[in-house]
This record gives sequence, structure tokens and C-alpha cells, in this order.
Amino acid sequence: MRRFSQRNHLVTLNEINITPLLDLAFVLLIIFVITTPLLEQSIPLKLPVGGAARTQGDPKDAVSVEVSTDGVYYFRGRKVGTVEALERELREEYRRNPEMIVRIRADREGKFRFPAEILDVCRRNGITRFDIATEVPRR
Repeated sequence: MRRFSQRNHLVTLNEINITPLLDLAFVLLIIFVITTPLLEQSIPLKLPVGGAARTQGDPKDAVSVEVSTDGVYYFRGRKVGTVEALERELREEYRRNPEMIVRIRADREGKFRFPAEILDVCRRNGITRFDIATEVPRR
């Protein structure tokens, strides 16, 4: 019967193979690079340039309201269609969370009527906290 020495056992522990760790790191990096652009669930819009910095508030209180150039409304990335359906969704959400902040996203090429209707819906239902999304001006 062969006897193993304690010294040989310690020598093998000094040589840790880091190749599997690097493989895991690269796989995680690839996953994050691929999934990060998919996290923002929104319609493609060209936001207007300018405006002040975003209002501060709790991110969990912010709800996204978007309108396409042809007047289709989206609430939290889900198509609701008309302004009446959007008003029902906003009213229901405001009842659940009175600290709600409405983030309005509208295309700069679209008609002003659509974002104005969102503001009117907010005003009629007592929602006073809103934010109009803009792009940062390039210098």
C-alpha cells in the first residue's frame, strides 16, 4: 500500500487553476452586455433636447407614460391605446400610490397635442408630480 505524504498534498493546493474562474467571469460579462439594453422596456422615441435635470424622487414611485407619434399611449411599457384607457390606469395607480411621479416620454417629431393630453389627464385626477423626459444637450 502506497503512503501519501502530507508535503505532496500541500504542494498541489498551491497550484489553483484560475481558467474556470475566468471562463465564468467572461460568461457573466457577456450575459450582462446582452441583457442591459433589453432592460429598458419602451418604444423607440427621439426625445426633445434640453430641459433641466430630472426631478429627484424615489425610483419606485416613478411610472412611465409614453406616447408614439401616431397617438398610441403606453403605460409602464404596456400598450393601453387611448387616452381614456390611460386615464383609468393612472387613476388606479394614483389611488395605490399618492406619491407617484409620472414620467412623460414623447417623440420630439410628434404633435404637442398628445403630451398635452397626458398633462390634462394628470391635472384632472389631482396628479401634480410629473417629469417630461428630455435628452441632455450635447456641448
